[in-house]
Amino acid sequence: MPSPEHEAIIASLKSQQSGHAASTIAAMRAGMAAMVGYFEGLDFPADVKQEPVRAGGVPAFWFTPPRTPPATTRSARANTAILYLHGGGYVMGSVATHRSLIARIARASGVRCLALDYRLAPEHPFPAGIEDACAAYRWLIAEGIPTSGIVIAGDSAGGGLTLACLVALRDAGDRLPAAAVCLSPLADLELTGASANGTIDDPMVSREGTQVMVDAYLQGRDRRDPRASPIHADFKGFPPLLIQVGSREILLDDSTRVAARARAAGVAVVLEVGEGLTHVWQLH
Repeated sequence: MPSPEHEAIIASLKSQQSGHAASTIAAMRAGMAAMVGYFEGLDFPADVKQEPVRAGGVPAFWFTPPRTPPATTRSARANTAILYLHGGGYVMGSVATHRSLIARIARASGVRCLALDYRLAPEHPFPAGIEDACAAYRWLIAEGIPTSGIVIAGDSAGGGLTLACLVALRDAGDRLPAAAVCLSPLADLELTGASANGTIDDPMVSREGTQVMVDAYLQGRDRRDPRASPIHADFKGFPPLLIQVGSREILLDDSTRVAARARAAGVAVVLEVGEGLTHVWQLH
């Protein structure tokens, strides 16, 4: 069950909304900027370093946690990385909007996070973000990090992008990472899941707003393309997946269906459904 703190955050965010879903990309970006302002008071771990870098030509930031493990494990940690892909419906968001979450992931895991500022729609539609994510993954390998030491992770659209990146890399013949993590992934751009069609009252994400973002991202391209909607992907050969989703969000069925399809393809899957929790509660 959600905590009183979780409910207080949701109530506060809802009170700042205008009462209807933003209908333009500009309004959505302004809304996310306002949300970031709301969370500016969150503690950014003081012992996590943030450094800019270009990863395969894509702007990114390293989030490096303190080297707290024993000396015998430090060399192994140097050969690991989490490639993190932020959410925002493919049209908004950045490393800046997700920096607290990314830093906390780095600190909790003891692994460096390479957070990517991939190109956004409508200025850069599908498949620009996928190309950027794959370029950054290959850059990590060129930097000497083995695929066995890499995890790709992301939230919301970044979770869908994580799966899309696996599809693109696998189909291109690249070796895949050790694992992937999806937080409330957007995996069905047709929004055919029951949870997206009136069965759940989502306080954070609307079907109408998601449609606006999807239209801006695809610009008439096939919504069933497995790189756009990984729910239609062949999961054969995928690495182990960790999927976290809330029971109180319209994308719930994206997660449950991805998990079912991946398991049917022989992929090891851990699916965690947070009872009463909302979209990407980890961000809060």
